[in-house]
Amino acid sequence: MTKKVAYNVAVVGATGAVGEKIIEILERKKFPVNELKLLSSERSAGKKVSFNSKQITVEKATPESFEGVDIALFSAGGSVSKQLAPEAVKRGAVVIDNTSAFRMDENVPLVVPEVNEADIKQHNGIIANPNCSTIQMVTALKPIQDAFGLSRIIVSTYQAVSGAGTQASKELENQTRQYLDNQEMTTELLPVKGEEKHYPIAFNAIPQIDVFQENGYTFEEMKMINETKKIMHAPNISVAATCVRLPLFTSHAESVYVEVEKEGLTVTDLWKVLVGAEGVVLEDDPGSQLYPTPMSATNKEDVFVGRVRRDLDKGNGFHLWVVSDNLVKGAAWNTVQIADRLIQNNWL
Repeated sequence: MTKKVAYNVAVVGATGAVGEKIIEILERKKFPVNELKLLSSERSAGKKVSFNSKQITVEKATPESFEGVDIALFSAGGSVSKQLAPEAVKRGAVVIDNTSAFRMDENVPLVVPEVNEADIKQHNGIIANPNCSTIQMVTALKPIQDAFGLSRIIVSTYQAVSGAGTQASKELENQTRQYLDNQEMTTELLPVKGEEKHYPIAFNAIPQIDVFQENGYTFEEMKMINETKKIMHAPNISVAATCVRLPLFTSHAESVYVEVEKEGLTVTDLWKVLVGAEGVVLEDDPGSQLYPTPMSATNKEDVFVGRVRRDLDKGNGFHLWVVSDNLVKGAAWNTVQIADRLIQNNWL
């Protein structure tokens, strides 16, 4: 198949937090867009969005919206993806889906380009974008896995409210004002909008992201566990996760413990494979208090790693601190990267 000069691209969920980031990145990266179609729910249809100095009117997403579309970037919720992604594929589009709808489907590749780019070519019309917290972790761990092998991962996350959507960010802002004004804080969204009980996030930490499963883990935690095994092609690796929501607007941080298969390694050995790894920036100098933070990672495309240290009791155990912007690398940028690799490798 011959590459086109430019492609007809649709963004589904164009007015959401991730959709807005996708549009911004498409423009900034000069993605080869012939026509950009912006799609949303009926509620947001009619809004105007600027792209390449033009005003584009957001349209209601329907099956017919995908006529003539080459690449459809979905970020409008799992139910929308399940309904409309197959319709887009029927009409000839390749879908890159940012929800959990297809991630664990064995016929759908789940892709982080720095980790498993080659899986893209196995697509049957749909490619899944992983969970934001999974993306940054596997990006950081891939060079370690390749060099030394990995047998175990234990991760605790410190996740920003923007991962729960624009309304969650507004709730944090409102609650912060209420708390500082000695008012009762209004709680309507977190940890899960559809649950009966809600907790304030301002000046708080909530050890629940998404709904609890029968095994006591939340859906977010199970996403990290299952997606990591699939992306890293390591079904036998041991993975455990605890996911916590903190009062941060943007960027997730993670404390990651790993056990490598090779014995006798030092921190310097891990530094060597992390330095120069695609998509990874090492910021690790305890002597000068150099390490990444959610604020320092905001609006950046890379995954930042610091606080690399050897476990004091387990010879093959190491601890890492991993930070990345959940809306950029954790969602929009990873989505656009997949689209770019589709084109560059002629896998469309």
